[in-house]
Amino acid sequence: MTAVPGVPTATYRLQLQPAFPFAAAERAVPYLASLGVSHLHLSPVLEAVPGSTHGYDVVDHSAVRAELGGEAGLRSLARTARTHGLGLIVDVVPNHMAAPAPERLNTPLWEVLREGPGSRYARWFDIDWQAHGGKVLLPVLGGPLGEEWERLRVEDGTLRYWDHAFPLRPGTEGLPLAELLDAQWYRLGWWRLARTELNYRRFFTISELIAVRVEDPEVFDATHATLLELVRDGVVEGLRIDHPDGLADPEGYLRRLDRAVRTATADGTATADGAGGADGAGRADGTATGDGAGGGSRWTASGGRGGGGRWTASGGRGGGGRWTAPGGRGGGGRWTVVEKILARDEPLPPAWPVAGTTGYDALHHIDGLFVDPDGLAKLTALYRDFAAPPADLGGDWAATVRRAAREVVTHELAAEVARLTRTASRICAADPRLRDHAPWALRTAIRELLVRLPVYRPYASVDTDTRPVSDADAVMLRSAAADAREAFTVPQEARVVFVVRDAALGLLGDGPDQRDFCARFAQTAAALRAKSVEDTAFYRYPPLLSAGEVGGDPGRPAVAPEEFHAFAARLLRDWPATGTVLSTHDTKRSADARARVAALTECPAWWGRMVEELTRSAPAPDPQLAWTAWQTALALGHGDAERLVPAVLKGVREAGLRTTWTERNAAYEEEVTAFLAAGPCAADPSVWAAIGAQLDGPARANTLGAALLHLTMPGVPDLYMGTEHVYTALVDPDNRRPPTLDGEPEVSGLSAEKLLLTRAALRLRRERPGWFGPGSGYAPLAAEGPAAAHCTAFVRTGAGGEGGAVTVVTRLSRRLAEAGGWGATRLPLPPGGWRDLLTGRTAEGPTALAGLLSRLPVALLVRT
Repeated sequence: MTAVPGVPTATYRLQLQPAFPFAAAERAVPYLASLGVSHLHLSPVLEAVPGSTHGYDVVDHSAVRAELGGEAGLRSLARTARTHGLGLIVDVVPNHMAAPAPERLNTPLWEVLREGPGSRYARWFDIDWQAHGGKVLLPVLGGPLGEEWERLRVEDGTLRYWDHAFPLRPGTEGLPLAELLDAQWYRLGWWRLARTELNYRRFFTISELIAVRVEDPEVFDATHATLLELVRDGVVEGLRIDHPDGLADPEGYLRRLDRAVRTATADGTATADGAGGADGAGRADGTATGDGAGGGSRWTASGGRGGGGRWTASGGRGGGGRWTAPGGRGGGGRWTVVEKILARDEPLPPAWPVAGTTGYDALHHIDGLFVDPDGLAKLTALYRDFAAPPADLGGDWAATVRRAAREVVTHELAAEVARLTRTASRICAADPRLRDHAPWALRTAIRELLVRLPVYRPYASVDTDTRPVSDADAVMLRSAAADAREAFTVPQEARVVFVVRDAALGLLGDGPDQRDFCARFAQTAAALRAKSVEDTAFYRYPPLLSAGEVGGDPGRPAVAPEEFHAFAARLLRDWPATGTVLSTHDTKRSADARARVAALTECPAWWGRMVEELTRSAPAPDPQLAWTAWQTALALGHGDAERLVPAVLKGVREAGLRTTWTERNAAYEEEVTAFLAAGPCAADPSVWAAIGAQLDGPARANTLGAALLHLTMPGVPDLYMGTEHVYTALVDPDNRRPPTLDGEPEVSGLSAEKLLLTRAALRLRRERPGWFGPGSGYAPLAAEGPAAAHCTAFVRTGAGGEGGAVTVVTRLSRRLAEAGGWGATRLPLPPGGWRDLLTGRTAEGPTALAGLLSRLPVALLVRT
C-alpha cells in the first residue's frame, strides 16, 4: 500500500523528544495505520537545544535532530510509514531560534556575537543596533553585573558564565576583564533588564528564543533548505507553520514558502526564490507559467514526478488564494496549515496560500456546543459570590482582559514598546509636519492602540500598491484610535494617535523606518494578545476553566447548534482542507478534561455547594484558588499530586495575582502546595465518587460527542497522541508526556467506546474521502420533538449528493435526562436505509432517538 500525497484524510500528532524519538514513532506506525489516519504529524524535527521536550527551540536549520535519530532516523520513519500507507507532516518554526547555553550551539548567533553587525549572519536576527551603543543586550546574569563579576572567567578564548559560553571579539582576548567586557559586540546584563532594555525581538516574552528575520530571502533560503530537501525527496508531505503572526510579513512568507515547495516538488530542486520574481518559477513537464507578484499569481504544472498529478493555484495578492491538489505528486505543492489563532468572528486572510488553520477555531465551536448558557450564567454568579473577585481581576471577563493587557504592555513588553517609540520618533523627526509629537505621547498612543485591538494582529503593509490595507484592518485600527484619544487631556496632543494609527496601517511612506514600524507594531500586537489573554486573563477568570483555551472567549463560550452548522458550512465553502483539533501540545487542558469541566454548566447549584463544603474541610489561601484547584482536579478525575501541583502552581504564577514567574512569593506558593496536599490530593474516595456520580454521565456524552463531531465535520482532523482513548491532561508539561503506542492496549468503559468511535470514523474517512474532503456536501439535520434542542446532527455526502454519512450527537445530556429523556423526539433521516457503524443498528426515515441512542449517546450512520 503506497501513500498518496495530497489532502490528508486525518493526521495523528506525535510529540517527539529524546524519550520518544523517530524509532519509537516508527514502532508505532502499524498501530497508527490500523486506526485509519493518513498522515503522521510530527513536532519540529530540526536540531534543537539538547534535551528539549518540544523542539521549538531550534539551534541548527541544516540538520535533523540527532537526539531523535538524525536524518537517517527520519527517512527510515518515512519509509516505514509509506509502506503502511502513511505520509509525514512536519512542524516548521520560522519565527525564532534558541539563544542557548552554551551559545556556540547556535552558530549564526555565535558569529553575530563575535563579529557584530558586520557578521554575515547579522541579517538573520531582528536586532536594534541603534540601542545600547551598538551592542546586543544578553540578559543572562542571575544578578546585577557587580554581584556576578567573580563568576565571569575567560577560558580557551571564550568568556564563560555558568553554562554560558560567549565568543570574544577578535583582538580582545588578552584584555583585563573590565576592558574585555566593554570591547565586545554584546553586553551581559541582569536577566531582569530584559523587560525594559532588550534590543532583539524574541518569541513573546521569552528571551531565550531570539526572533529570526525570515522575511529576508537569504535567511529564508538558509533556514528552509533542509526542509525543502526533505519535501523534494518525498520524506515530508505536509507542513504545519508555527506562529505565523510573529513574522514581519506572514503573507509574504507563506507565498515564498509556497513557491519554494512547488519548485522543489516540480523539478526536484530544493531551491527558494528571492524576494521578487514570478510565482511558479519551476519546471514540471518542461513548462511552467508564472505571473508576477502583482498580477494574479497563477501557476500551472503537470506530469511531474508522479507522472500525472496536476496542481493549480490562482488569486495572488489581490485575493482568492485557494488551491487544490486533486492527485499525484507531479507539479504539486504540499498541504500546509498555519497556527493562526482567530477571534470568534475573525476570518483567515483569504489570500494566504494555505489549506487553512491548525484548527483552534473548530475546537471552540465544538466545545461550545456542550456548554449550557443558562447554567454558565448561574455558575458564574456562584463563582462571584464565592470568590468575590474585583471586576478587573477575575470578576468580569472584559475588564480582566483590559487590565491584563495594560499590565503586559507596560511591563513585560516595555522593551518592545520602547523600540516602537524610537522608530516612531525617527519617522516624526523626518517629516516637518510631524515633529512636535513628543516621545511620551507617541509611547502612550502606541500602548493605547495596542491594548484596544480585539484580534492577534493587523496585516497591514507599506506595499499598499500590491497589497492594499484590508477593510477589516482599517476599521479596527480607526476604531481603536478613536477610543485611544481618551488617554489624552489636551485635544491637540490626542492627535498623535492618528499618526500611530497611520504608521501601523503603512500609510506614512515606504522608508525603512516606516516598514519597520508597520511590521513591529503588528508583531508586538500578537505578543501582547498571547501574553495578556491566554497567559494571564485565562488564569485570572476561572468560572468555567474549560472555556479558557487557546483563542477562546471565556466571556461567551457557549455555541448554539445553528452557529456550529453555520461555521461548518463556511469551512466547507472557504477552507475545505483546513485542519481541526480538540487537543494539542499547547491546549491548557485536553479535550476530555474540558468535557468533564463543561458538564458543570449542567449542574451549577450542585457545584456551588460542593466547593463550599470542600473548602470548609480544607481551607485554601484564597477562595479564587479553591475554585480553580478543585475544577482542575475534577478535570483529571482524581487528585494526583505529581500532576496537579505543577499545573496549579503554573496557573497562579501566570495569573500574577499573588505570585509570578519573575517575582515569586515563596510563602504563598508554599500555602498553595499545602492546600493541594490537604485538599484535592488527599480527598476521601467518597468525594471522587460523589463527583463521578454527578459528572461521569454528562462527561461521557460530551467526550464522545466532541470526538465524533471533530472526526466528521468539514476539515482535516488532527488527533493528538493518545486521544483515541480517554485522555485527561493538564497544561504542559503534563500534556507532553511520552506516549505508549507500540501496540493496542487493553481498554474498557469509556476508553473502549471512544476507541471504537475513533477507529470507525477514521476508517470511514479513509475509505470514503469524497464524503468528507473538498467537494463534499454538508447539511444540518433537525430533530423533531420535545427534546430536539439536545440533538445536533448533520449529513456528509460526496459530490452530487451520492453516498453519505450521518453524525448524531447528544448535547447537554444531564438536562435531557432531567427533562425525561428523548421521549417522542425523532430524527428525520435522508431517504434510504442507514446502519450505525458503532452499534450495528439500522434505521430508516424519521427515527426515534430514544432507540437510536439507547446504547451510546452518539451515532455514525452510513447508507445501507
